[in-house]
Amino acid sequence: MPSLENILRHENLPKEHRRIAEKVLHQERLTLEEGLYLYEHGELAFVGALANYIRECKHGNNTYFNRNFHIEPTNLCVYDCKFCSYSRLIKQRNDPDAWAYSLEEILDIVRRYDNQPVTEVHIVGGVLPQYDLAFYEELFRRIKAHRPELHIKALTPVEYHYIFKKAKISYEEGLRRMKEAGLDSLPGGGAEIFHPEIREQIAADKCTAEQWLQIHEIWHRMGGRSNATMLYGHIEKFWHRIDHMERLRQLQDRTGGFQTFIPLKFRNQNNQMSHIPESSAVEDLRNYAIARIYLDNFDHIKAYWPMIGRTLAQMSLAFGVDDIDGTIDDTTKIYSMAGAEEQHPALTTQQLVDLIRRVGRRPIERDTLYRVIRDYSDVVFEEDTAWRGYLELPVVNA
Repeated sequence: MPSLENILRHENLPKEHRRIAEKVLHQERLTLEEGLYLYEHGELAFVGALANYIRECKHGNNTYFNRNFHIEPTNLCVYDCKFCSYSRLIKQRNDPDAWAYSLEEILDIVRRYDNQPVTEVHIVGGVLPQYDLAFYEELFRRIKAHRPELHIKALTPVEYHYIFKKAKISYEEGLRRMKEAGLDSLPGGGAEIFHPEIREQIAADKCTAEQWLQIHEIWHRMGGRSNATMLYGHIEKFWHRIDHMERLRQLQDRTGGFQTFIPLKFRNQNNQMSHIPESSAVEDLRNYAIARIYLDNFDHIKAYWPMIGRTLAQMSLAFGVDDIDGTIDDTTKIYSMAGAEEQHPALTTQQLVDLIRRVGRRPIERDTLYRVIRDYSDVVFEEDTAWRGYLELPVVNA
């Protein structure tokens, strides 16, 4: 990929391309119009060079991952999102693909990892009346009682909005009680596309964009950290993506509480939007790159490797991405049911490290709050036989 300096030396570089590249070079913020221009006119090599420049200014070759596992308590849900392949409506509770774990069953999943060096449990799922405030308070307390050091990253604003409304309490009181019970941070799910023109077509009955942003803002003001997402590649236009990221950028200006932005690729299997073709790999990489350029106040851009596959995750590390999530586990079903690249998503630490090394990046194990646990750049594994069913590129010094 050409460097930013080489691009600026190119005599035939269009005037607007040059102006945007100069702004990136001088760490100046892009406007809404410039962000949209990149989507409409920015070639992959151009936006990739800009994004990689920003990524390396912020992180060098460091590429972050953590050791985590996911729990999805249920896929039964009161909401009917058109893009969702995962959920089943409550009236479908007898569907063979439906599940709803009891409190003890969820805790049993946590106990399976007692002898493993995981640092985070990620809990999200469907919205059910019986999974109320008291249920999650007890769940979080019992997880912390069992394993106090395990970071609980749990529930989206979609879930909290429903839970707190049912309990007849404010967002502030609800989040305070969750924090007291053991909640450590919020994941980024449920954002989808903020603009009502799209949101009302794909997820009309769940929390609004304003409510999603409000819950994160309250959490940030309580001292908490969270992530943010965007579901892209369906019926939205480029300007809807920029509008979405602009709302996140404005909230980040106010609070600084977001850690990472995670673009989530729409997958079209087994849902009500299956007639819509999926975005190409080129568009996926362009989207990562433009997100890195536009979200100047976000420290990290994450590629969720189970959704896009290991090869594209490796490629994304040259297009602004500096985090590829974690080891996860095959308990996660949200994306596999939608046709994600990884149907049984689980990688060992060795496999993740090898994936990162093979594209010349430095593997850094982090905790949920991006505190460094271990630099794996020079680690030699006892049996260096990591599975290599992904991109075969020559190893370069990291």
